Amino acid sequence: SLANTLILKLTSIKLTTVKGVHDHINKIRDLATRLRALEVEMSESFLVHFILKTLPPQNGSFKISYNIHKDKWYIGELLIMCDQAEAKLILEMRESAVTVT
Repeated sequence: SLANTLILKLTSIKLTTVKGVHDHINKIRDLATRLRALEVEMSESFLVHFILKTLPPQNGSFKISYNIHKDKWYIGELLIMCDQAEAKLILEMRESAVTVT
């Protein structure tokens, strides 16, 4: 069934690079929307935790920050925070590359 196919896609999605977090989150959000249309419900809180679980190890400090933060984020807030974290990671990688050379 379509629901099973979408669930399989959702559970197999992983981000393996530092770049592309925004698109990655939007792909997961799109799959969740399509599943909701098929009456397969997922809470916003579940999706946020699921998305964090699919991020690469480079986002470890970001994940820890979320887990100790008192307020829980919605998908929109997660997108903003992930964009900021991605920009910071890319900057750190560039600075590290300059230091090495």
